[in-house]
Amino acid sequence: MELYDPVELRAAVPEENLPAGAVGTIVHVFHRPEFAYEVEFTDEDGRMLSSVALTPDKIRQAEAADLGQHPQRMLFAS
Repeated sequence: MELYDPVELRAAVPEENLPAGAVGTIVHVFHRPEFAYEVEFTDEDGRMLSSVALTPDKIRQAEAADLGQHPQRMLFAS
């Protein structure tokens, strides 16, 4: 996964009120102290809901069908 890739949460992140399956965008890649991605989650109007650092095991590449629920993600899908 790379910068600006759309990703989906494998499991809920309750402390951020993010359900499993929430679609976000990678906005930063951390290499230290451990490899992780900063993922930004927005609502349908593009307002940021949360930005959270997640290890690769917490997310997966979002599929085209997942992007349909968040139209702004299509900007990064092509």
